[in-house]
Amino acid sequence: MVAGATPHAILFVGEAGVGKTTLALDLAAALLCSAAEGVGRPCRTCRGCRLVASGNHPDLHRVTPTGPGGQIRIGDRNDPEAGSVRALLSELALLPVEGGARVAIVEAAHRMNEDAQSALLKTLEEPPPGTVIILCADEEERLLETVRSRCTRHRLGPVGVRDIEGFLVDRGVADPPTAARLARIAHGRPGVALVYALAPEAALVRSELTRSLLDLLGGPLAERLAMARDLLVRSADLVSALEAVVDAGREASAVDRSAGSRGRAAGQRGPAASRGGPAPIGAEGLDAPGGSPDDEPAAKVPAAARRRAAAQLIEIWRDVARDAALAGLGERRSLRDTGLADELAGTAAPVSSAHLTRFLERLDRAGELLESNVVPELLVDDLVIRWRPRAAA
Repeated sequence: MVAGATPHAILFVGEAGVGKTTLALDLAAALLCSAAEGVGRPCRTCRGCRLVASGNHPDLHRVTPTGPGGQIRIGDRNDPEAGSVRALLSELALLPVEGGARVAIVEAAHRMNEDAQSALLKTLEEPPPGTVIILCADEEERLLETVRSRCTRHRLGPVGVRDIEGFLVDRGVADPPTAARLARIAHGRPGVALVYALAPEAALVRSELTRSLLDLLGGPLAERLAMARDLLVRSADLVSALEAVVDAGREASAVDRSAGSRGRAAGQRGPAASRGGPAPIGAEGLDAPGGSPDDEPAAKVPAAARRRAAAQLIEIWRDVARDAALAGLGERRSLRDTGLADELAGTAAPVSSAHLTRFLERLDRAGELLESNVVPELLVDDLVIRWRPRAAA
């Protein structure tokens, strides 16, 4: 429930999938709720709350990254594209359709380029009356200091495993055992758990990758390096499956909003929303197989897509190394994937805890290197070389 004055510019910070946009929409529902005074807001039943829930409220404006690069751009001054900052500013310059508050939500605000951030500065400092602007960012360091200083900042931490379990079961997307497993691998991010629940095939690919990483601990180096490319291909499949679920949700929301805007009175401007996102990546191209001379050359997979596949693999690898260290200490109840307890105890037994600790540090460093121009395939090869048994001292 909203109580007291709401800041005109708010910054929600936290890992992807932790619930920043969900919280922003809850706040928007509370601000746009039309329930009588004294009723807890959002009431979830009034016209305003229902319009927010359906994505059709004319005074709720949402902006998300668009295009292959997944950026939020400033947009053309004369013809601002949907989802751009200038399109948002044009919407906010109009009077509210419902005559009350207005809320603007910029999702993945860390994807705003510098021009877009600069264009938003004045509105962040002095928004139109009754307007609240909410920025949701995974990495606040990528926002200009002048943008951050104009916002009231709130960091969202990880959600408890039991809370995520209940969230999945209450939504009817997973039975209790599945919810418990997904809650553990989600790292406190209910959004990630939900996507896995809606994409069972993705959960199967993740389990396959986990077992393959354990298999990498044995065998000659040449064989393990040959497996590295297969791991990246399967990781790309996993990313594609997860992104397909997210994109499907975005498309459904866009259709709902489009239908709502067509039903509004002529002359009213609809929300500046664009729910497009990075296209799902496929496995082809990461390991481009040779074909006949007459075959068309395979399309080159963008570096950003290859980095996403490598980043997903590194995240799973981090869980495997962590669980291997815990299994070696007999801490089975603390494992992320409790179903692999016996395999971890057997396969990872020859690996010393000191080596696992150093390898976890190497994984953290690899994640940082992916943000630069490092070649993802070479980075994974380096990790495969270092991921080897070492007799426990």
